[in-house]
Amino acid sequence: MKILYFNCFSGISGDMCLGAFVDTGLQLEMIAQELRKLPINGYQLVSNKVLRCGISSTKVDVLLKQEDNSYQKGREWIDITKIIESSSLSIKLKEKGLQLFKRLFEVEGKIHGESHDTVHLHELGAVDCLVDIFGTLIALELLGVERIYTSEINLGSGLINTSHGKFPIPAPATIELIRGYPVYSSGIAFELTTPTGALIISGLDAIYSPLPKMVIEKIGYGAGNKDIKEMPNVLKILIGEESSMQTQILNEDLVIVIETNIDDMTPQLYEDVMDRLFNAGALDVTLENIIMKKGRPAIKLTVIAYEKDFNYITDILFNDTTTIGIRFYHTRRKTLQREIKRIKTSLGDVRIKISRMAGRVVNISPEYDDILILSKRNNLPLKRLISLILSEIPKDIFY
Repeated sequence: MKILYFNCFSGISGDMCLGAFVDTGLQLEMIAQELRKLPINGYQLVSNKVLRCGISSTKVDVLLKQEDNSYQKGREWIDITKIIESSSLSIKLKEKGLQLFKRLFEVEGKIHGESHDTVHLHELGAVDCLVDIFGTLIALELLGVERIYTSEINLGSGLINTSHGKFPIPAPATIELIRGYPVYSSGIAFELTTPTGALIISGLDAIYSPLPKMVIEKIGYGAGNKDIKEMPNVLKILIGEESSMQTQILNEDLVIVIETNIDDMTPQLYEDVMDRLFNAGALDVTLENIIMKKGRPAIKLTVIAYEKDFNYITDILFNDTTTIGIRFYHTRRKTLQREIKRIKTSLGDVRIKISRMAGRVVNISPEYDDILILSKRNNLPLKRLISLILSEIPKDIFY
């Protein structure tokens, strides 16, 4: 499995990510070619080799054309949605981009006391933020990265100028986005980790690890804006194959289980609640029929999530359901190694989920949303459709 490790000893930002990817040997033009599928203009991507405290690194800049400021104004969720959905990017990139930006809007809304669909993004709604985020998603796809790890994250210190005035570093959005990850400050008076960098770490579900077991194939250094005397202002990334020692065991991680019993909510509301929970980062959501005291029928709602998403999950439970209390506990889980691949069939394209143990395929299944669309399009029962799709899966996928 191809993995990537973010070494954030000098923080992380969107342009540092792009610089690090290009520094590994990935051609900037390959990223730019995909970015042109987004309906935005008025910018140019430029890459240069620079020194940061004596370390050779790559600086990628998003240069804005002064005569076109239309894409630098504050944006709402509906504006970002239109840009992404009207692009000609792949469905996978669109979905991931929407997921990341929705998380960003929800965080900004929480900070400013607004809903995610009314809050305005200023600096974070600008064209360079769009380019940084989608450029990172495109680079990860081009490099074939399937899993991401991160070190502890250096946030920096001091004050930063924003459209709302001066704020202490880290910025409020950075704190919310990076919640659940180990962070520190080396005392350098500079914003080392930006909200965009924090969004990339948390939105891509990076796993904290001092250093994963891996066979290193590519190394990249992405330069930050400032040459800091105390240390190299660079983001170091390592890309390679997860070592055999690591891939021979099942994935194991720490999760939090959140439960609540509800006996007075209209059943039709649960579908929307479950959708919102998944969008907030829930790994799984289940509903269970139970009997409470005095023989009252009720629903036990259970959510499995990572610690970093706990506050988002509980906010939804208290705001969108009739519960007046929850319980939660930490536990460990073991899961098979999973990946999603898109294949072409005689009935249309479909994503399939492949589960492996020690590199051996033990389960394979089509994504339900895809087969539901194909079922309606081809007027075939789901059972028959699944059988046909499984019969057309290329044999080399199993190896």
